[in-house]
Amino acid sequence: METKAIPTLMPGHFTHIEEELIERDPLDRQSFKRIIRDMGLKVTGQRMAILESLSTGRTHVTAQEVYEEIFKKHPEMGFATVYRFLRKLTEQGFATEVRMGGLPARYELKSKRHHDHLTCIRCGKIVEFENSQIEKLQETVANEHGFRLTDHLLELYGVCQDCQ
Repeated sequence: METKAIPTLMPGHFTHIEEELIERDPLDRQSFKRIIRDMGLKVTGQRMAILESLSTGRTHVTAQEVYEEIFKKHPEMGFATVYRFLRKLTEQGFATEVRMGGLPARYELKSKRHHDHLTCIRCGKIVEFENSQIEKLQETVANEHGFRLTDHLLELYGVCQDCQ
C-alpha cells in the first residue's frame, strides 16, 4: 500500500490570503471598552487600536500584521504589547486563535455565531463555515466520553478548488 506525504504549509508562502467569511455584527468603540473592562484591564489607546485593527479589514490576521497596521498611528507601541494583548483576548474568550500548520497563529475577534474553518494548505485561503450536523456530532462524542463541552475550535486542512 502506497502512502502519500502530507503536504505542509510553508512559512512565507502566502502574501495574500483570501477569506470567505460569515457575516459579523459590527463592533463599536463602546463594545471595545466593555471588552477591555470585562478583562479587568484599563482602557488605553493602544488596546483600543488593537481591537479596532481586529474588527476592520481582514479577519484572520497575525500579531505581526496587527502590529504593522497599528504602528502607522502608534509608533510608540511595541510588538510585545500587541502579542500579549492578543494572547489575553484569546485566553479570556474574546478572540479565537487559528493555527495553520507551522505558520504564525492568526487571530479573529470571536463572533456571536460559532463557525469553523477550512484552510487551503497551498494558497492559505480560509473559509468559515457552519454545519449543525458537525456540531451535534461533536456534542455526541463529548458525551460518550463523559465531557461537557465548554468550547471548541474545528480547523480542516485541504486543497481549495483553485489550487487543485
